[in-house]
Parts: sequence; C-alpha cells; structure tokens
Amino acid sequence: MDGEKDTIVCRCSDVTLARVRELIDEGYESFEEIKRLSRVGMGPCQGKTCQQLVLRELSLRTGKPVRELAGQTSRPPVSGVTLAAVAREAKRHEE
Repeated sequence: MDGEKDTIVCRCSDVTLARVRELIDEGYESFEEIKRLSRVGMGPCQGKTCQQLVLRELSLRTGKPVRELAGQTSRPPVSGVTLAAVAREAKRHEE
C-alpha cells in the first residue's frame, strides 16, 4: 500500500490524501476550492468526517492555522432524503 494513494480522506466520494495534496500543490488553498474540484464534503455526510482532515492538510501545507481557514457552508439537507419521501411530498402537492 502506498500511504498517500491509499489513504481515503473522504469516504463518501473516495477522495484520497494524494488527491488533496495534489490540489493544494496546484495552488488551491481553500476548502471550497478543493470541494469543487474533488467532491470532498459533498457526499451523504456533508463533510462531517472529511472537513477537518482537509483543513488540517491545508494548514500543514500552507502554514496557515486551521482556525484561519474557512470550512464549508452546510446546506440542507444535511441528512439523506429517500426518493420515496420526495415522491410522497410531490404527490401531496398534486392533490
């Protein structure tokens, strides 16, 4: 196993530590930039497990303290919504 290539930072989107480091080395220095390019933080957990890992890596690579780095903006729904629930709600509004 190759540490960086095999270490998953975002389980929802299968983003590796190597990918995060690659993006930082390319000049992307915010969570939002890395999110848009890699989908980190966009899965079902909405960044609950990966945001701190990415912010820590940004801090280590850029020298900026974590407290100075902005995390992502959480947008509803922060938990999964089943397709059945969406269909029920749509049907309710048709009546």
